[in-house]
Amino acid sequence: MDSITQAILGASVGEAVLGRRLGRKAAFAGAIIATLPDLDVILYAWYDAYEMLSIHRGYSHSLAGGLVGATALTWLLKRIRGFRNIPAGTLWIFVWLALVTHVLLDLFTGYGTQFLLPFSDMRLGLDSVNIIDPVYTLPLLFGLIFSLRTEPTARNRHLFNWLGLGISTGYLLLTLGIKQHVQATYDRELVGITIQAEDMLTLPVGMGSVHWYAVARSEDQLILQKYSLLTGLDSERYSFPIHDEYLAEIQPEIARKMRWFAKGFYTVEKEGDRIRVFNLQVDMRGPVQVNGHLSPTKGYFELTNRGGEIMFSSGTLSTAPAKGLDSPH
Repeated sequence: MDSITQAILGASVGEAVLGRRLGRKAAFAGAIIATLPDLDVILYAWYDAYEMLSIHRGYSHSLAGGLVGATALTWLLKRIRGFRNIPAGTLWIFVWLALVTHVLLDLFTGYGTQFLLPFSDMRLGLDSVNIIDPVYTLPLLFGLIFSLRTEPTARNRHLFNWLGLGISTGYLLLTLGIKQHVQATYDRELVGITIQAEDMLTLPVGMGSVHWYAVARSEDQLILQKYSLLTGLDSERYSFPIHDEYLAEIQPEIARKMRWFAKGFYTVEKEGDRIRVFNLQVDMRGPVQVNGHLSPTKGYFELTNRGGEIMFSSGTLSTAPAKGLDSPH
């Protein structure tokens, strides 16, 4: 999720665990700690964009990283005035919760995290919430604000904060149910058009998890179709050849990383010495048409062969209305 939401969640955790002891300082500390995992973007100063594909949301967003980080930060906080009188165990739980809730929230997004490092670099994601979703953030924010406006000694101080946490968490769980509904609906659609799907991806677009894209992957193509809780499956359906053979023209390790980062949901296009990879797992904005050519989404990674060396970059297509398989051409 976005860093503002992560900070609000961390502040809510701080208020819930240490609000009675520290007052508003608990929320402030929680907000700071909860944003620390996203500081891995600082590493762009030392690593290029290609290397950062596996570094961003890597160790900083893993279970092991959270355990190590909680221990180190607890040691540091115990040396700061205001935290010294808090038992080390309570302080550790506070820090760990601020860190691990950040990671768990990111697990609900399409980008996902490498939660199991160092034991596995598998990218895990539940793909049920957009990276920016006010429907999750606002209840959390309002509950926190009302609690912080209440006297620290008041018996009902935590009530509003817990209510905000409960509503936001309930919404996250609801999105998992919506996702299952979208998948079941698309499964029935695929049976009707006799596509042998090897895997399926469903991702929300926009806030509220109302609008989704469903993607079926067969051996050699991706089939996209939009779904809305309001109107059901869209009549337009899009088919894109995967062209995985183009990745065989570059170094195996680079090709492996492109497949790994997309978790299998990608298409490849080639023009001259340039290869473009459209990663639907992390960029799902819907099909776009440029100069009569249809692509599955706007964002892409570009691999250019320059004298035997592969140059990595990224870009975004200009948009134009796209026509589906069932639309008049």
